[in-house]
Amino acid sequence: MGATFMYCADPLRPGRPDGHFAAEARTARDLGHPVVLIDHEALTAGEADLAVARIPRGRGPAWYRGWMLTTGQYAALSDALAERGVTLLTAPESYRRAHELPGWYETFAPVTPRSVWLPSPPGTAPGGRELAAAATALGGGPAVVKDYVKSRKHEWHEACFVPDLADTDHLTSVVRRFVELQGDQLAGGVVLRAFERFRTTAGEARLWWVDGDPVLLTAHPDTPDLRPQPDPASVRPRVTALGCRFVTTDLALREDGVWRVVEVGDGQVSDLPRGADAAPLLDRLAAGHGCG
Repeated sequence: MGATFMYCADPLRPGRPDGHFAAEARTARDLGHPVVLIDHEALTAGEADLAVARIPRGRGPAWYRGWMLTTGQYAALSDALAERGVTLLTAPESYRRAHELPGWYETFAPVTPRSVWLPSPPGTAPGGRELAAAATALGGGPAVVKDYVKSRKHEWHEACFVPDLADTDHLTSVVRRFVELQGDQLAGGVVLRAFERFRTTAGEARLWWVDGDPVLLTAHPDTPDLRPQPDPASVRPRVTALGCRFVTTDLALREDGVWRVVEVGDGQVSDLPRGADAAPLLDRLAAGHGCG
């Protein structure tokens, strides 16, 4: 038997996958791969044992395919599963490395926008002096504000984009608004990323990597009708160096014609765009054994 796939259950119908993941779970079953369900609400409420109560004991190696988890929640899931004889094929330390920008940035630094970060708890924005020092370290110019995992690009002007890092007052205002909107979902701290201009009409590409191999190339879920075709060879050595078994890299074409990595993510919590065929990815994942 290959690896088991764990999907989030529908909160109202716990015997069925959440609607967002239903099509992929059905594909997995049609391919003959074992599928089990976890209670995402219980997991995020701190009740990991309850979250995995429906999973049969002794299922062995497994992949999680569901909603994004904090690194603490993922570690709790891993521990609860281990007590039931189930082993996540991505270990908690590997999840953190791929999921949070400080974990993957150094490996991808030559091919991604320059970044600096300031650790801070939810609800607490770095002060103006700290931000000014970080802006100086970044080198000035325009920048994007995010946390270790996500930005608020849909609130572009109020909580994401800073036209000039030298304007500390405006930078502070954007960061404070970003932290406010993130609330208790703020992951890790505040990140400043140098702003690079991309060809927006080209869209972003999402490359899905398993054990260092590019298994699937899709559009980004935000632009499912745009399907650029970057060469995986330019990114492959860095994915290999990262050393995580299942990751995604989002790539965009800069205005000067250079492909850039705009985001790296743990593949277990990365979304497929609508209409994408998950079968090749699921088959490759199901064949994976041994934890990483």
